[in-house]
Amino acid sequence: SIRAQGACVVIPQRKNRLDRRPFDKALFKARHLIENFFCKLKEFKRIAMRSDKTDRSFSAMIYLVAAVINSR
Repeated sequence: SIRAQGACVVIPQRKNRLDRRPFDKALFKARHLIENFFCKLKEFKRIAMRSDKTDRSFSAMIYLVAAVINSR
């Protein structure tokens, strides 16, 4: 049912798997970059602990931290 919805394999299988399925390398690369970005976001304690009281201030902090990460 998942294939009928147009889903594709993004994460490559192990090398010792007998039935190897092809995967989208470009999509896997983009997914990897996004995962790394979230890991960098979580390095900031205020983001990881969600210590801001309002959604607006939390969102503003995410934008600020994203700018700091981008400037590195």
